[in-house]
Amino acid sequence: MTVTAIHRYPVKSMLGESLTRCTVGPTGVVGDRAYALIDSETGVVASAKVPRRWADLLAFSARFVTEPEAGAALPPVEITFPDGSVHRSDDADIDDALSSALGRPVHLAAEAPEGAYFEELWPDVEGLAPQQLIDDTTIRHEETGEVISKFDISAFGAKGTFFDLSPLHVLSEATLDHLRELAPDATFDARRYRPNFVVSGDAGFAENDWPGRSATLGGATVTFSFATMRCVMTTLEQGDLPRDVDTLRTIAKHNRIEIPQIGGVWACAGVYADVTEPGEVSVGDPHTEVSTS
Repeated sequence: MTVTAIHRYPVKSMLGESLTRCTVGPTGVVGDRAYALIDSETGVVASAKVPRRWADLLAFSARFVTEPEAGAALPPVEITFPDGSVHRSDDADIDDALSSALGRPVHLAAEAPEGAYFEELWPDVEGLAPQQLIDDTTIRHEETGEVISKFDISAFGAKGTFFDLSPLHVLSEATLDHLRELAPDATFDARRYRPNFVVSGDAGFAENDWPGRSATLGGATVTFSFATMRCVMTTLEQGDLPRDVDTLRTIAKHNRIEIPQIGGVWACAGVYADVTEPGEVSVGDPHTEVSTS
C-alpha cells in the first residue's frame, strides 16, 4: 500500500490544505488543527458538528503562509472567507472579521484553554452511536428535537490541542470505493471525512482490522488505535460537495464497529492512530505494516 494523499487542516472545521509532503511530529501532522475558533460567549470550541451554529465554517479555507516546523512557533495562516476576501491570523482585526462573517463573537486561538469542549449534534440516522452515551452526554436539544452532546476536546489526543479524539486519522481508498458500490448515488469523497492520510488498500472496509497494529507511513511509524466514528459533519455541504445525508446513512447501515476504548457500537469509516516515531511522509511513500500487538 502507498500514501495517495495528505491533508492538513490549519483551522479546526475550516477547509484545509492538500500537501505532497509533511512532517509527522509527536502529536500528529505538524500544523494540523493548530488553530480553532472559540465562542466568546460560551467558551465552546467551534465545530461544524453543530451545523445550525457552525456549518458556515466549512465555507472558509485556511493554509499556512510558510511551512510550520516541529517545536517552532506557529507561522500565520491565511484564511479565505466565503466572500473571497483573504485575511491572516496575525491581522489585528482578525477576530472582528471572523465574528462579523459568522454573526457571532469568536476569537482565534492557537491553544485549547483549560476545560475546553466541543458540542456535537446527533442527526436522525439510525445506528450512529450507543444510545446510552448519547443520553449521558446530552446538554440540550435543537428546535428540530435533535440531541446535542458535550465532549471534552482531545479526549485521546495531546492536552492543549484541538483534536476531537486522536492526533492522526487514516482512510483507505478501498473503504471509499466500497461505499460507492453500496450507494452509487451518494457523493463519497475523502474530503468529507477530513483524513490526514489517504492510503491505497485492499477490498472492503480495510481499516476495520488495523486497530492494535503498527505501521510505517513513509518515515513515520504509527500505531492504529480505534475505528473512526462518523458524524453529521460528513453530510454537510463543503467546497463543491453538496449536502448528502446518504453518505452517513450508508456507513451506519453497513459498517458498525465495537470500540472497546469508548464502549458500544459505532458507525465507522477510517481509523485513528497515535505517533510512535515521528518522521517525514510524502505522497507515494509506502504504507507498510510492521507488527501486530
